[in-house]
Amino acid sequence: MPKKNASFQLKWGILLLLAGLGVCFMTPQKMEEIKQIEHFASYTTFIWFCFYFMGILLVGGGIKKIHQYYRSAEEQEPENET
Repeated sequence: MPKKNASFQLKWGILLLLAGLGVCFMTPQKMEEIKQIEHFASYTTFIWFCFYFMGILLVGGGIKKIHQYYRSAEEQEPENET
């Protein structure tokens, strides 16, 4: 993988991780706002599940990209044999 593309993938992974954490931390606040809307009041459990599922997917994708970056970096390092 070219170095420029690899650094972009690392940055993208970090952004995915942060976005997922942001979704998970903001869900309780947003759920209070959603509960106030009559139309969505009966769907709060489903909406809660969707928010957390999306957050978990974002965190998982970010961790996967960061892990792949460091794994490929270890493979490209020359080993010092003394």
